Amino acid sequence: MKESLLPDRILSLGFGFFSSQTLLTAAQMGLFTELGKRPATGPELGAILGLHPRGLYDFLDALVALRLLSKDGVGPTAIYSNTAEAAQFLDAASPAYVGGIFAMSGSRLYRFWGDLAEALRTGQPQSEVKHKGKPLFDEIFADEAKLRQFASAMSGLSKHNFDVFTDKFPFAQFKHHLDLGASTGILSKLAVTKHSHLRATAFDLPGVATVTKEHVIAWGLEDRIAVVGGSFLTDPLPRADLITLGLILHDWNLEQKRQILRAAYDALEPGGAVVVIENLIDDERRENAFGLLMSLNMLIEFGDAFDYSFADFTGWCKDIGFTRFEKLHIHGPCSAGIAYK
Repeated sequence: MKESLLPDRILSLGFGFFSSQTLLTAAQMGLFTELGKRPATGPELGAILGLHPRGLYDFLDALVALRLLSKDGVGPTAIYSNTAEAAQFLDAASPAYVGGIFAMSGSRLYRFWGDLAEALRTGQPQSEVKHKGKPLFDEIFADEAKLRQFASAMSGLSKHNFDVFTDKFPFAQFKHHLDLGASTGILSKLAVTKHSHLRATAFDLPGVATVTKEHVIAWGLEDRIAVVGGSFLTDPLPRADLITLGLILHDWNLEQKRQILRAAYDALEPGGAVVVIENLIDDERRENAFGLLMSLNMLIEFGDAFDYSFADFTGWCKDIGFTRFEKLHIHGPCSAGIAYK
């Protein structure tokens, strides 16, 4: 007898925005950070966060059912606390915090995705470019608070992948690491603290580099990490034998991607390598759903920017003059594409 199909998976996908927006909202409100200070009852959390009684328990208990909160007891006297997972990744006081990207997504990106159909029909961005007439980076970097939120969000999103990468990649054969689009400098920090022979340069736009410098000083790594402000689209890059781009190359269109890789090639010492750390799409474009969805996000954000496969990356690099290529799986949907000069 033929097994009948059930719509459960499709329904879960279709209503996925229910749970997504619940998480994004909790992150925006700082719920997990508040519970990181001490467990609390529903009425206590409602007073702290300014929540109306009507939705309070639906909200908190939905987070319990989603396994982001724990609950001891029932009713108004029940005590809510973070699960171990939420405590590690969603409390802003945790070194492993990734919630910054959710707070930023809730405040801006979620609404832009509501216009996905328009983006698919027009090929045009649905972000600040559409609503304010400004490119995304111009809008963010013109406001220091937004800049700092963005830098923190990107670092939190990438930190785990960078941590795994700096364990797996053979840094022993390199001496000087240049990180393009360094944000807070977290990749350079992980690299030099794990590999004592290594020196690093963190490179980003001048406004971002100010934030990078603050982090480097706070880490006490000024003697190991130099911070340089500039644009990798217009300015000469510092020389290095290892150049990394962590979640950077997908922000740009094809012409700009080639331009950035050419600049990296020119800055590399002979025998050096450029490494892209991305959610590389599988070459047949069948499996890495997150990489493909991230490419749709680049459409929403920028229009002509896109994510890519390892085959795409090697093709561009061959045209530039790179001679040897490797792919290193990092974690989940994330991999490193490596091209040697």
